[in-house]
Amino acid sequence: MKLSREEVLKIAELARIQLSDDEVEKFATELSTILDYVEQLNEVDTDAVPPTSQVTGLENRMREDEVTYQFSREDMLESAIETAEDHLKVKAVFSDEN
Repeated sequence: MKLSREEVLKIAELARIQLSDDEVEKFATELSTILDYVEQLNEVDTDAVPPTSQVTGLENRMREDEVTYQFSREDMLESAIETAEDHLKVKAVFSDEN
């Protein structure tokens, strides 16, 4: 499949890259070669091949969520750098103020 100059320029625009005239010609040839190869892959008969989503045989290990340790409010406030009115004090995230 031979790509036209306009098609290469459209691909470059979608990729948000600028190409020189020499690069347009170079990539037209290279992309056309890639598309020809993909077309060859489309000719392979895969009807007897089952769909595969995982090829390594690895499986996720699942476990129950268990609470192993929970800080008390007092422990958390004691370890805080700064507190205010029995709350943790942190820098503001929605304004320029500290």
